[in-house]
Amino acid sequence: MTLEDLLLRLDRIAGGRQAGVLISPEHRAHPRTRRAFTWIMWLLVAELVLGAAAVVFAVAQAAAGESVPFAVWMRTFIVFAMTVTLFYFAWRAARGWRWAYLRLRLFSQIFPVITLVMAAIPGLYPAWMVTEQIVFSLIMIGVADFLTSDHMRMAFAAPKDGEAGDTPA
Repeated sequence: MTLEDLLLRLDRIAGGRQAGVLISPEHRAHPRTRRAFTWIMWLLVAELVLGAAAVVFAVAQAAAGESVPFAVWMRTFIVFAMTVTLFYFAWRAARGWRWAYLRLRLFSQIFPVITLVMAAIPGLYPAWMVTEQIVFSLIMIGVADFLTSDHMRMAFAAPKDGEAGDTPA
């Protein structure tokens, strides 16, 4: 069993009935598609760096004897897990899998809302974590902006009735 076979099994779980839909090679290779995914990957790297900085800051505070609320530890863990998942979706979407594009677009639109709502709850997070959440949300909005462009929505459009989309090679 190759790595790609294993990933296709994971895709079936994550992608549901869209798991086998691959966009056309022309759309995958289009310069605007490739440029969008290059930017998306860099924005996700920024998210990862931001999350790592939050972990380092929380650990430094705890090491200095300051109290770090449980909500901060949960937030840092969730951000790392989320970011890894988003990297997987972005990687698979860049390879043309429609399901991954749809998941990435959905989460990049929902996560900023959730994050900003959580940041607005008085006393839940310290000020530095609220700031981190606002920056996180702004970066995710940037990811969503690339994914909802006219070109990307056209490239990853649902196959028309009777079409199954491309199948993996």
